[in-house]
Amino acid sequence: MKHLIFLTVASAICVFPASARDRITHNPEATNTESILHAWSWNFPTIARNMKQIADAGFTMVQVSPVQECWNPAGGSKKLFDEKNGEGNWYYYYQPTDWKIGNQIVGSRDEMKIMMDSAAKYDIKVIVDVLPNHTAFDIDAVSDDFYKAVGGRDKMYHTNGLSPISDYNDRMQCTLMGTGGLPDVNTENPDFQKYYMEFVNDLLSLGVKGFRYDTAKHIGVHSDPVDTAAGVKENDFWDVATGRKAVKGVKLAVPYDDLFVYGEVLQDRNVPELEYADYFGQTASSYGHVLREALEKHSAKGIDLLNWYHDAAPEFLTTWVESHDTYCNAHESAHLTDDQIRTGWVFLTARQNGTPLFFSRPMNSTRDNYWGDNVMGARGNDEFFHPEVVAVNKFRTSMQGQKENVQVSDNGEVLVVNRGKKGAAVINLSKSANSVNLPTGLPTGTYYDTVYHKEFKVKGGRLHGIVAPERTYILYKK
Repeated sequence: MKHLIFLTVASAICVFPASARDRITHNPEATNTESILHAWSWNFPTIARNMKQIADAGFTMVQVSPVQECWNPAGGSKKLFDEKNGEGNWYYYYQPTDWKIGNQIVGSRDEMKIMMDSAAKYDIKVIVDVLPNHTAFDIDAVSDDFYKAVGGRDKMYHTNGLSPISDYNDRMQCTLMGTGGLPDVNTENPDFQKYYMEFVNDLLSLGVKGFRYDTAKHIGVHSDPVDTAAGVKENDFWDVATGRKAVKGVKLAVPYDDLFVYGEVLQDRNVPELEYADYFGQTASSYGHVLREALEKHSAKGIDLLNWYHDAAPEFLTTWVESHDTYCNAHESAHLTDDQIRTGWVFLTARQNGTPLFFSRPMNSTRDNYWGDNVMGARGNDEFFHPEVVAVNKFRTSMQGQKENVQVSDNGEVLVVNRGKKGAAVINLSKSANSVNLPTGLPTGTYYDTVYHKEFKVKGGRLHGIVAPERTYILYKK
């Protein structure tokens, strides 16, 4: 789904319950050390087979595609994308038909259990993409069990839930009507909440450590309009989903603060970011847009890459160079080369805050063929274990407690992310070689980067060296 991006940060006042985590006030001492591999459209056996390589690449978390039962047309789910729909499409798993583990794309509950065992072996946290906001387009495909659990078909959807949104900046439409035309679930129905939370608790029983909430901004917070025609008294879905309250005797099975949870709250006008921050981390979609602008121009000159463009504190943002939506929907980021994505990733991941997510592009994809081999369930391309990606992932983990100092060359082509006096990442956005002469916290001396063994020198608090086109370098204090 394509959304407008606005970079103006709105001011607002938000009062937190005493028990809520403060995700608004930035703690300048906070450092984020984790990173996420989005194993997009990989199935459970594929992820399990590659878990060691994921760990060796320095990722600490894996985000898997939606695991619930989903739309499954005859002959579908073989390809990532098929214009004729005969052999499937990646977005089928974004059309729930029931909240039970297992579907034709990612695999069965038993296969998930094997994958989870592999994740535990390599100390990788698994995040599941969940989407309680809607069902499949074909409401006749929704299971009888699901309809029965929520009190019948008439109780499944908001009063105007089968009507598509026409104005995404109208919060009544945004939270009570169909996102992208998908039927909008009455997430305030306690019977739905109970059924959904039983699914969540089943995932937790398998060892899942967190969730990505798809279309989170389309599920209302307390300030949003309430569907009184459906008998709703308050927008309390997030209170239930985050464990603040039980529903019909069912409550989140583990302490909420033990989980990594973020919501897809794509930035736009009238989005109550501060209220969503009361419940979970959010996507830094505007920052991704700005970063891609610098990559496209091969220069950050005139572009503010320090501003996170968000009301929430940066330590609670999930960041990316690109997401599956920017790659797949309107191909907003798909034209960027792997080299450009990699330089952006190194800059993003070397920074002090945000939790970066690396989108795994399809195997053998090119800038002319975005779908590559076009095989559903298969592993993505080799970029997730490119030596530069591995180097910065491990750099990030080792820089805990080290504050950032970001330097940009006069032409905007060379970036240096200094982390205290312990390390530095050097990034050349340009398609040409460049010289480096920028301030650093590294002590005086000669340094060699961890991937290419390229020599750099520090003298008088300045870093000097020559960098190759669209290449990155990681330096550590001796």
